[in-house]
Amino acid sequence: MQIEEYIGTLETEFLKNGNAKIALEQKAYMRNQFEYYGIRATERREIQKPFLVKAYLPTKNELELTIKTLWLKPQRDYQYFSQELAYKYVRQFKKEDINLIEFMIKHRSWWDTVDFIASKLLGKYFKMYPSEINSVIKKWLDSNNIWLQRSCLLFQLKYKEDLDADFLSYIICSLLGSKEFFINKAIGWILREYSKTNPGWVIQFARATDLNTLSRREALRLLY
Repeated sequence: MQIEEYIGTLETEFLKNGNAKIALEQKAYMRNQFEYYGIRATERREIQKPFLVKAYLPTKNELELTIKTLWLKPQRDYQYFSQELAYKYVRQFKKEDINLIEFMIKHRSWWDTVDFIASKLLGKYFKMYPSEINSVIKKWLDSNNIWLQRSCLLFQLKYKEDLDADFLSYIICSLLGSKEFFINKAIGWILREYSKTNPGWVIQFARATDLNTLSRREALRLLY
């Protein structure tokens, strides 16, 4: 199936199953930043199932063009589909695919896509290419883009015992003093998640670090 046909067929299915009332509710929930077809997540996943069957997937060489084309469409449904499409290729990631991941984080950015990309795509990418971590994270921390910075915090979210606590400490300390809600919330989130694996480290880190009040509360929520 050609990319144009693949995207066109998906668009037809989304249009056919849209609900204007739900679309307005979804748009309001996301602070009116994005358009929606008005399809609930469970229903969307049913609609998109045939498009994620291996036999109908775009080739790996077509992935970047397919995702970028979908990503820039106004309806948020396409970004949700695109990130799940990208996830089908995580085992085929090449080193240069960090550029596509960065594109997805930087465009049409909000927590609902960035958190999926950071934990499920970027996290997998860095497992495959650990030599890229230092340079990418430094670049993103220095970028002043809160979504790239949030991704630096959250890429280890699912790592559990594999989480590099020293590196997490470096990332958090690089972002201390931020007034951004989405940064301080993410600091608390990653620490809270790691507290399930290493509560002692999180308690010690929280005691020794001048965390934002929100970050501290979120980090220690499961511990006290």
